[in-house]
Amino acid sequence: MKRIFFPLTLVLSAMILPACDVLEEAASMVTATNSEPTKPQLSNADVVSGLKEALNVGIKNSVNLTSVTDGFLGNSAIKLPFPEDAIKVKQKALDWGLTEQVTKFETTLNRAAEEATKEALPIFANAIMNMSISDGFAILNGGDGSATKFLKDNTTAQLITAFSPKVEAAISKVKLTEYWNPIITKYNTAMNLTGGEKLNPDLNKYVTERAIAGLYHMVEIEENKIRKDPMAQVTDILKKVFGSLTSN
Repeated sequence: MKRIFFPLTLVLSAMILPACDVLEEAASMVTATNSEPTKPQLSNADVVSGLKEALNVGIKNSVNLTSVTDGFLGNSAIKLPFPEDAIKVKQKALDWGLTEQVTKFETTLNRAAEEATKEALPIFANAIMNMSISDGFAILNGGDGSATKFLKDNTTAQLITAFSPKVEAAISKVKLTEYWNPIITKYNTAMNLTGGEKLNPDLNKYVTERAIAGLYHMVEIEENKIRKDPMAQVTDILKKVFGSLTSN
């Protein structure tokens, strides 16, 4: 019996040892897999915080870019042109040789926007803070400009109301009406003679709406940077929320 037992033991050992190696290797693979860091799960509250942070960063950067000399005038995408509903006034003024006055007016129009924008940051920040978002994921996954569009759709009216007095003060500071009055007075006097329609657009309303539109445009650019460029994700919540997009 002893002669049979010893070889049999050797045979069993030869079979068991490789099997143990296989089991150990499989266990190590499972351990390695389980040790890989998992992406943090995003809640809707996280996403909403990230969206609001992105808009806050966007408006800060936008105000910094637009509230300086030529911030509007030197940016063809947001530059305020001669008011559209008074374009006839511009054409007549040019016909009468008032080119310099028209140029000064258009320049000062943009100076009013640049001046008013200096006061925009707390107004926009307050609107963003109080903005109610029920489904942050829909906006996060909505593509370029989705957060800015949501801000625009939900806060434009209140922003115009809050921003308008700042524009009025800016118009007074840069003396916009001093460049406008000679042009419109001459035009309306001519209309008295010809029976044409008198025009005198609300400059405060015009500058307010165009300045806010310009800021929205710049905020959208900043939002899209944050969506696509990890270097623009400058806070932890931006990295957590928008990093989930850039890492996909």
